[in-house]
Amino acid sequence: MLTDNEKFNAQVKPNTAFLTELKSKLPEFFDREGNFDMGKFRQQLADKNVNELKDGYQLNFVGKDYARRQAGEMPTTVIVPDEEQNQGAGKDSHNLFFTGDNLEVLRHLQANYAGKVDVIYIDPPYNTGNGDFVYPDAFEYSDKQLHDMLGLEEDQIERLKSIQGKSSHSAWLTFMYPRLILAKNLLNDTGLIFISIDHNELTNLTSLCNEIFGEINNVVSLVWTNKEGGGSSDSNLFRIKNESILTYAKDISQLKIRGTKISNIDRYDKSDKYESERGKFYLQKLGMGSISYSKSLDYPLECPDGSIIYPKDNNDGKKAIWRWSKDKVQWGLKNDFLVFKQNKFGQYTVYTKQYLKVDNKNQRIDRKQPPMGVIDKFSSTQGSKELKKLGLQEYFSYPKPTRLIKWLLQRAMPPHPLILDFFAGSATTADAVMQLNAEDGGHRKFIMVQLPEPTFTTNSDGKEVPTKGGEAAYDAGFRSIDEISRERIRRAAAKIKADNELTLPADFDGSFKHYRVVKPTKQLLLEIEDFDPKGTALFNDMLNSYASDALGVAGGATGAQTILTTWLAKDGYAFDTETKHIDLAGYRATLVNDNRLYLINPGWGAKNTEALLNQLGTYQLDVQAVVLFGYSFNIAELRELENGLKQVDRHISLIKRY
Repeated sequence: MLTDNEKFNAQVKPNTAFLTELKSKLPEFFDREGNFDMGKFRQQLADKNVNELKDGYQLNFVGKDYARRQAGEMPTTVIVPDEEQNQGAGKDSHNLFFTGDNLEVLRHLQANYAGKVDVIYIDPPYNTGNGDFVYPDAFEYSDKQLHDMLGLEEDQIERLKSIQGKSSHSAWLTFMYPRLILAKNLLNDTGLIFISIDHNELTNLTSLCNEIFGEINNVVSLVWTNKEGGGSSDSNLFRIKNESILTYAKDISQLKIRGTKISNIDRYDKSDKYESERGKFYLQKLGMGSISYSKSLDYPLECPDGSIIYPKDNNDGKKAIWRWSKDKVQWGLKNDFLVFKQNKFGQYTVYTKQYLKVDNKNQRIDRKQPPMGVIDKFSSTQGSKELKKLGLQEYFSYPKPTRLIKWLLQRAMPPHPLILDFFAGSATTADAVMQLNAEDGGHRKFIMVQLPEPTFTTNSDGKEVPTKGGEAAYDAGFRSIDEISRERIRRAAAKIKADNELTLPADFDGSFKHYRVVKPTKQLLLEIEDFDPKGTALFNDMLNSYASDALGVAGGATGAQTILTTWLAKDGYAFDTETKHIDLAGYRATLVNDNRLYLINPGWGAKNTEALLNQLGTYQLDVQAVVLFGYSFNIAELRELENGLKQVDRHISLIKRY
């Protein structure tokens, strides 16, 4: 089943992903053989008066070509459904949780979720250089192959592979590059991505994102005050108490950011309250100090007693101006929007009436303004306290607080967005999504991805030993980080339900479907390569080799379920797509969207071909394609089916996969 992808990957070049994207957007500049017509492209630039950038900055690092190549490769893993979860607590859920290497998961999502994700938030490894980088970038190629494919020398190859130890800047960028390329493909045109990062890779990550998303789509580098009190003593030179959250749009011309409420109601509550037939209002001084002094706003104003006043300079030395122009002041005087107050010394101060906006039911309408680029309300300490309430506080250091993630997610304009986090960690993002849905009745959905990082190692005598920092999780029965992530979602959902028992929406989604992305053993793939399609002896063995038990994971999936799940993703179907089982003379086939039929199980024969052709001929089935698992069919059966489909009065594609 995977040999087709492996054969494709053998032909992948560093520019494959880029050319694929270019062909989809500018097909008119490619000839029939797939070559890019540079002359035609330059002519179009000239005709449209588009200026070329002759000189520019480009980020280069050891391993960049390897990373570009990775971005163009197909997945070499299978998607194993957790049938115990998916047919149990997660049966009706539209949320997804993937256990596995996020690069492989992102590859699997390219067909069925491209252009469908509204918001991505990730908190990737910060590359602190402490040797705690756990993501395995499996270099499946020999040193000679890396040299031949990419032209890398021996020392460069060693630096490239160092990501598995004390990662260098180049190794970290090599790790991030393909993941961000694939993540960009998943965003819709109005989508945006938030990336948490500290100072170690901020500059490099900004350059990398400028290259991938385009410098024009750089929205902002948010500053998050993540520590309370005096800050961290991580540095001998400065106390550090903030991180950055890089924010990029897929297309900034289509991006809309939801603003934050202007606190007029707070000012109203904290000041003298007034009300007229126009409604409630408070007073605000007309004069103010300003760094940007304007002579047109520094003019004399006549008071009720005929005296003249000017805006008063502040004690901080800022030159004072009026907030309103002369014309607007005249309008304010005419329409009773200005108030002159006299103190005991007879001096006047001028105020404007600030009315609170209300709807037709006299309910206050909050005005909004663009959000601040500095977030100083939430800290990692709050994140730890949240985990403590869920009984999981000992397992993660410096977890992100849900209030931070909620604040970020609330900047997205779609009312029911799809949110992706492919460095799930403690699953803060999933918790935040569920909290927001409980608060406003929304239907946000999440996709979480987490590497099954073990909490233990096995020593030479076969005994399990907890990893450094993993002792508490191991003692609690958690054997990998993804287990804790999923448990956090369960406990958080239970808490939300308990806290909002009377107000929780009836369709609140507090669960998830679970899938494991697993790489079959090399031995299995070799057996498949050597398989003789004329025989039948290994039919069942081939299929059963993809069952969850055979792949060494839990969940109770059969081989057919694994293959079907993997293929549905490949063919662009969402994971909540409904399927039907069709009986063809005792053979169990799977029908999807009434237009595609999957034949995966062994045991196909002449009577099954006859049953299929009868249903097609009488339009009981009206499919456009039949997809089959090649190893479940011998040559004679396959030829008979192929010839039979050619006799049908409409074109039906026969897709054979190996």
